[in-house]
Amino acid sequence: MDLATAAGVGGGGDAPLFKEALAWQAFSRTPVLAIVVTSYGEIWSGSEGGIIKAWPWDAIAKSLSLTSEGKDMASLLVGKAYIDLRNNATVGNMCLLPAADVKHMLVDHCRAKIWSITSMTFALWDARTRELLKVFGIDGQVDLARLEAPVMPEQFIEEEIKVKPTKKEKPQGSFTFFQKSRNALMGAADAVRRVATKGTFVEDNRRIEAVAQAMDGTIWSGCTNGSIIVWDGNGNKLQDIHYHSSSVQCIRALGERVWVGYASGTIQVMDVEGNLLAGWTGHSCPVINMAIGGSYIFTLAHHGGIRGWPLTSPSPLDDILRTELANRELSYTMIENIKVLVGTWNVAQEKASFESLRSWLGSALSDVGLVVVGLQEVEMGAGVLAMAAAKESVGLEGSANGQWWIDNIGKTLDEGISFHRVGSRQLAGLLIAAWASNDLKPHVGDVDAAAVPCGFGRAIGNKGGVGLRIRVYDRRICFVSNHFAAHQENVSRRNADFDHVYRTMSFNKPHGSTASATSVQLHKAANGNQADEDIPELAEADMVVFLGDFNYRLDGITYDEARDMVSQRSFDWLRERDQLRAEMKAGNVFQGMREGPIRFPPTYKFQRNQPGLSGYDSGEKKRIPAWCDRILYRDSRPVSIAECSLDCPVVAAVTAYEACMDVTESDHKPVRCTFSVDIARVDELIRRQEFGKIIESNEKVRSLLQKSHIVPDTIVSTNNIILENQEDVILRISNDCETSKAAFEILCEGQSITKLDGTKYELPPRASFGFPLWLEVQPSVGLIEPGETMEIAVHHEDFFTKEEFVDGVQQNWWCEATRDMGAVLLVNVTSSASTETITHRINVRYCCLVPSATPPVTNAPSGAVSGSKNNQSNYLQRSDFANFGSSEVPNLCDVPKRSM
Repeated sequence: MDLATAAGVGGGGDAPLFKEALAWQAFSRTPVLAIVVTSYGEIWSGSEGGIIKAWPWDAIAKSLSLTSEGKDMASLLVGKAYIDLRNNATVGNMCLLPAADVKHMLVDHCRAKIWSITSMTFALWDARTRELLKVFGIDGQVDLARLEAPVMPEQFIEEEIKVKPTKKEKPQGSFTFFQKSRNALMGAADAVRRVATKGTFVEDNRRIEAVAQAMDGTIWSGCTNGSIIVWDGNGNKLQDIHYHSSSVQCIRALGERVWVGYASGTIQVMDVEGNLLAGWTGHSCPVINMAIGGSYIFTLAHHGGIRGWPLTSPSPLDDILRTELANRELSYTMIENIKVLVGTWNVAQEKASFESLRSWLGSALSDVGLVVVGLQEVEMGAGVLAMAAAKESVGLEGSANGQWWIDNIGKTLDEGISFHRVGSRQLAGLLIAAWASNDLKPHVGDVDAAAVPCGFGRAIGNKGGVGLRIRVYDRRICFVSNHFAAHQENVSRRNADFDHVYRTMSFNKPHGSTASATSVQLHKAANGNQADEDIPELAEADMVVFLGDFNYRLDGITYDEARDMVSQRSFDWLRERDQLRAEMKAGNVFQGMREGPIRFPPTYKFQRNQPGLSGYDSGEKKRIPAWCDRILYRDSRPVSIAECSLDCPVVAAVTAYEACMDVTESDHKPVRCTFSVDIARVDELIRRQEFGKIIESNEKVRSLLQKSHIVPDTIVSTNNIILENQEDVILRISNDCETSKAAFEILCEGQSITKLDGTKYELPPRASFGFPLWLEVQPSVGLIEPGETMEIAVHHEDFFTKEEFVDGVQQNWWCEATRDMGAVLLVNVTSSASTETITHRINVRYCCLVPSATPPVTNAPSGAVSGSKNNQSNYLQRSDFANFGSSEVPNLCDVPKRSM
């Protein structure tokens, strides 16, 4: 990876306003994963395998000083000038750093330290000396032996599922074969559970995903399990915060507040003490980055959507704006109507003809905007189920049979011409897929998938559910295809299967577009409540449709009685004996859901390839006909009669509920249900216009906004600091505001050296905070309480030696003669509600009373190059340095100032 690219410098035809200053190759084969600029202008980078490199500012400055003709030489010189920091962390032949990818790096400007971070460990460095100070894990313990265990799930699965050879036994009938099949499935399920609970997977749940420094100097790290660990500047664990179960993706801080973005799309704001101030659903997919500008924090979602949120929230201003916008709701509310076709079919491992698919789905496509199809028993068998379970454990899904069904249903829908597939999910024999029409496709996104196995120890997918969560006009609609426990007597098992699927189904967040919060979440936000982490994700949707082979049967009726009633089309009488209807009335299953009126014959069980009602099972078992295949739903209505509005954004009605009795490939008949769905959405353009009108016309709102931009008044104790010897000079910053904390940071605007002839040479400013190596300012960032004073130690540090590295190996060093030096410090003060800044400028001067001689040589490396013929010490004099570089490289201390 090119460091100039990583830093966003030049190198692109699309950026004509920027000119590439310097570019070099950081790593020949391994990509750079993290990069920072230290308080002293050095560039540090981390890559795969735990490699950490540093480029000293002197090497960068020398290369920048070359003319344009020498750019190739500059890139070569600076590319070889890196320091391999693993050498600084090696004792004997053992490196103290873990050989894991360096995912994050953070500069602690407050204490001049660097944090390099892998998925499981932290390494703490001195930014000035590059000394490794500490290596520790997420729990804060320094225990190098158990950090960064390798992750090899595929190998674990092979070991767990491998069957040991046993003594052959004679066949003992079909029951023994069933037992063996069941044992094989149970063994596979057990293997999957053991793989999922091995140490590597448990540790993986606590991987570090984000890191940031708060303005009080604490370090905040976010983990994949939603926890946030707060550290002090020395790597000591202060507290463990856990307000959300989703993975932390990014953290940003300003003033006394810290914002956290999660993979669920949730955004939370806390104070620096870790107290939760507010939380809301900002996006419908992961919040991958945040940036602060003006009086807003901007959040970037995985799909590329960006939203801005006031830094003042939560505040009294929120309540006023919410009330005013609610009063104007009708002006920006739009009602959209779509037609949704939902189909379910237990295909019994068979494949359908084009005519059957056309009869089931093609005949009902008129004006349909969204088609969702759920299949059961796409494939079965002990080997298939065991393989599917193993694939699921490593994130794989799908099969050739499943793909056949998706392709052929797509042909029935004229996929690519009239419809476009927007998502699918398969779990063993369960399959669900969705298609959107050309007209609706621009308004569909965020198609997230999920699967919940219910078979054999809740690990095998012969029973269970697969789901899709689809955003339609900024509303989330969930479709779940299910297959519950079979047999007449297993009513409680079927109820338990539904409960397990409903409570545990968790959707991933792959791709999509911006989406609003659901009506349930908006209601909670309006009441100031945070989402209960125990509430199922399906409960948060605006509409939920359950479809599939639920396997509920008819009670208190014989086979012959059922056949007679079917032939007479006495469906209401049969419905009184329906197990599902009885369980729903008792509140045991599908709570709060509805079903359209059933006016079609029971869909199970039929003899294959026999048309008409005469095809019901007439074999030895004579299974009683039953409505096993069903489609149920709930929308946003708290009661059955409610109008569609932003408070009740999705209202659905069943317009057709039918079974396709002419389809004969399976022992089940396919079922379809057509919905007319009204969706209330916000016209964002009109809403923004109304928002602007409120800001302009409401005096109270304007007054609160103006107050939020006020930067606390601060006073610095001096504007001039003179350093002598190595004594600390105390700079005091006082916060005169009695109500708000003041956040400050101290930067170095520039530095200078007084030459031997008394003239002053202005050195080019270093990057980042820009401190020269001879100057220490601690703390350089912090928070000042109202009416309090912060003391800042300004200190001169002798730093005689300068180093030169080639390919990470120290080649030589020389003494820099001590002269009078100066620096200009900027004290920038901000509030927590905006990035507006008040700046104090402070001049710092170090006076060299007596010119110092070259310090004695100690512990010089054996490979050091000698100086001039008149000086045989291992320290190089400045006059000797030109021999080791280009003759065009100027001496930065003895040439006149020139623009950079």
